[in-house]
Amino acid sequence: PERPKGERHSLNYQQFKINKRKEIFKMKDAIIIHCSATREDKELTAFDLDTMHRRRGFNGTGYHYYIRKDGTVHLTRPIERIGAHVKGFNSNSVGICYEGGLDAHGCPADTRTPEQRAALRLLVHQLFETFPGSRVCGHRDLSPDRNGNGEIEPEEWIKACPCFEVKAEF
Repeated sequence: PERPKGERHSLNYQQFKINKRKEIFKMKDAIIIHCSATREDKELTAFDLDTMHRRRGFNGTGYHYYIRKDGTVHLTRPIERIGAHVKGFNSNSVGICYEGGLDAHGCPADTRTPEQRAALRLLVHQLFETFPGSRVCGHRDLSPDRNGNGEIEPEEWIKACPCFEVKAEF
């Protein structure tokens, strides 16, 4: 596959103003956080992520943004394109993925570096400016409520992604 077009961005509001088209932005009502399910002692570049997604049959990386361990934010899918990151929620959401999510033994863990935490916080707040009224949640928070009690509990998660409690941070 050819190298993805994503590049490092200095996250600022100007970046979003350039792409702003009312009909696209009114559709984005959710910001969904993911992890790449990469062990903390391994690396997964934006190119590696793109290759993995293409091998799964996607037409490129399914997330709109990818945050590396050093805090570098890559635009991996144009915001105007519908994502491929959560079945049933792609058309009205923005997908953000961070590198990590598994400890050195391969178990789910919050492996975000301080740089990733800062970059994620900044990106989400800028997306809130661009998509007023949107909500932020983790991939696991969109699992079905199997027992019907109105809450998605750990035993109902389809997967642990993003391996931290998103609602506690945003």
